[in-house]
Amino acid sequence: MSESDSAFDLGAGMVGLSTEVIDGTTAEATALDSRTASHDGTLKLVEGSASQSQRHESSILHVSGGAAYIDDLPEPKGLLHLVPGLSTKAHARILAMDMEAVRAAPGVVLVLTAEDIPGHNDVSPVGKHDEPLLAEDIVSYYGQMIFAVVAETRAQARAAVRLAKIEYEDLPAILDIAQSRAAGSPLVWRSLTMSRGDAEAALSRAPRRISGSLSVGGQEHFYLEGQAAMAVPGEEGEMRIWSSTQHPTETQLMVTHVLNCPGALVTVEVRRMGGGFGGKETQANGPACLAALAASLTGQATKLRLDRDDDMVITGKRHDFVIDYDVGFDDDGRIYAVDMVLAARCGWSADLSGPVTDRALFHADNAYYYPTVRLRSEPLKTNTQSNTAYRGFGGPQGIVGAERLIEEIAYATGLDPLDVRLRNTYETGTPRDLTPYHMNVEDSIAADIMKTLAEDCDYKDRRKAIRAFNGKSHFIRRGIALLPVKFGIAFTATHYNQAGALVHIYTDGSVQVNHGGCEMGQGLHTKMVQIVMREFALEADRVRITATNTGKVPNTSATAASSGADLNGMAVLDAVRKIKTRLVIFAAEHWSIPQEQISFTPEGVLAGKILIPFPDLIKAAYFARISLSSNGFYKTPKIHWNPDTGRGRPFLYFAYGASCSEVAVDTLTGEMRIERVDILHDAGQSLNPAIDIGQVEGAFVQGAGWLTTEELVWDASGRLRTHAPSTYKIPGCSDRPRIFNVRLLDNAPNQEETIFRSKAVGEPPFVHGLSVLHAISDALASLDDYHTCPRLDAPATPETILRCASRLRAEASGRAAAGTA
Repeated sequence: MSESDSAFDLGAGMVGLSTEVIDGTTAEATALDSRTASHDGTLKLVEGSASQSQRHESSILHVSGGAAYIDDLPEPKGLLHLVPGLSTKAHARILAMDMEAVRAAPGVVLVLTAEDIPGHNDVSPVGKHDEPLLAEDIVSYYGQMIFAVVAETRAQARAAVRLAKIEYEDLPAILDIAQSRAAGSPLVWRSLTMSRGDAEAALSRAPRRISGSLSVGGQEHFYLEGQAAMAVPGEEGEMRIWSSTQHPTETQLMVTHVLNCPGALVTVEVRRMGGGFGGKETQANGPACLAALAASLTGQATKLRLDRDDDMVITGKRHDFVIDYDVGFDDDGRIYAVDMVLAARCGWSADLSGPVTDRALFHADNAYYYPTVRLRSEPLKTNTQSNTAYRGFGGPQGIVGAERLIEEIAYATGLDPLDVRLRNTYETGTPRDLTPYHMNVEDSIAADIMKTLAEDCDYKDRRKAIRAFNGKSHFIRRGIALLPVKFGIAFTATHYNQAGALVHIYTDGSVQVNHGGCEMGQGLHTKMVQIVMREFALEADRVRITATNTGKVPNTSATAASSGADLNGMAVLDAVRKIKTRLVIFAAEHWSIPQEQISFTPEGVLAGKILIPFPDLIKAAYFARISLSSNGFYKTPKIHWNPDTGRGRPFLYFAYGASCSEVAVDTLTGEMRIERVDILHDAGQSLNPAIDIGQVEGAFVQGAGWLTTEELVWDASGRLRTHAPSTYKIPGCSDRPRIFNVRLLDNAPNQEETIFRSKAVGEPPFVHGLSVLHAISDALASLDDYHTCPRLDAPATPETILRCASRLRAEASGRAAAGTA
């Protein structure tokens, strides 16, 4: 058929196009404005598009069981199954390995050891070459992978792996921070110092001074879907991998190192994860590499899915910290100087411990200005799991240190901790806006948020009522605390602050979106769909998100650091607007009207007074040979960071918030109940308020669990004893607050040019759980009539609460005895 015979001929009369003339109306929106115009020229957004609530794109699949995860995917013919064999020593030399019984076991196809790796036996994500995929001569923690069994069924592999006979020579094992310090163990990463002024001199001049130490425990990620990967070999060395990973490009890179092949041969795909929380940023690399290695050597598809017990034994956790502090202040509660050392149990290899301990320093000020300050990190090596990323990435641990300082000052001066917090917050545009890393805080709203929340939740009156209650109650004590959060948003590894996207429009007007971020339940894919909906004024059923795939968008950054929506949203917007620009130019030329009179509306595309259905415009553009596909790219502006000097602007902006928690503590049993929680959180101009409120709620519960119920315990041999749901206690439904009020800050668009002026909502609200710990502390302080800082360590389990209560009762008795004398 000739071009002139086409139903989409763009000649006179625009044959075949469905158009409608709008009398007396011109679009008010410019061609590339993110706003859309309605039929009558007023401005409105498509229902459910960006900046509005929209249900999760996979919500129906989630509740109906139709959402496919790695272990749900159709199994290729001849699929093999892999199970790793683990060390039973925390630190030892391997003298001999007898695998004969393993190889002879039913169904066993292959037994993998380090000798079978054709490339590099190393999966260090930071290039330290200190993390072998399979141990060779030395094992460095209890549960380290030494070998792997590949069998026809998973049950056969599980049975065979137990038949291995390994002979060890024990070596000294260092299991915790105290042992590491005492033994002078090496650091897994360089120490970092952030300073301003002479901290020691300022401390000596301060009217008052307090020093102390606190400990805060680690945390198991406890994602619902464990570590899993499936590798399928292709022709000429190709390898396709389905992995539950937060960092597909890094997984791809690690596989190429292990297989000694170019990256172009390896494709990693992630449709969704059943949770990640940082536990799949680096920890997913090992399972993917083992599956790919087995698939490469056997020529058959291979899958690895770790048991929950093995998963918890093998993988790293949130870093536990010991924080030593020295603070100078005056009688009004104003801070003069701070000196703080933050030591972390990092485990047997570097993993991400350097950046994690750096970020702990970045947040050791929380929302407070320290006139003179010195902050130092100690990333200590131990013979335990290599601790890794976890929601907040060290930031929450640093904030725990900051809030202990406030608590110490409040009890020493007799002031309300909230008043101490308000007197020490950053003040934008004054000399009190400079952080310890010499970044100016240009958007401090912490004080305003605390004041607003305190008024909204009647903090002052409730605090008085609680103190009156405690004066009459023998065993049940109540406590309340209101805390802020200031959380920096960006990767401190500057090169990760980039993202790509790929957007296609098909000739029926439907849109397919792909980007470099990974969906792990947080609603990232939903927000990307909403961005496209908003720009093209399309309904949700016209936009389809596809699996994250290194073959579509290469060189992706990890979905971490709360930057998934920030980075990928701007990349998607870039791709969409490139296509949109082409469509506007095309429409303006063919309708002979100025480009500013072209706008995308929920009813169709307005070209002056002509309304064209979106699919018809797309078909016309296709026949005019206009490209309907585009890649997008974004890199975060303004940021820079020099780890050698401890100075720079590592963050584009800060996310803020405040939480107020009220608890009841049984001082006879140590049990605690969260009575009420009020949260006011800063999400900027939220991309999806419903999803963001859900993120705040979930983050709070997870943060409260870290600080109250979740306790990691190793025995003297270095074996993790809390390795299953029976021994490791995440919060249950009965642990949620009886009253739970969560609100997003109104009319607070991000002052930085982020995606539709939104702010990150992944990690910042995790810190709200800290208000529970301080509310417990407030309750316990009543045992000594609020004279003594309880110095309550975390997790505040019933045992920890009872020990603290006993100590405070002793303080009260001693005070009474001294008063009597």
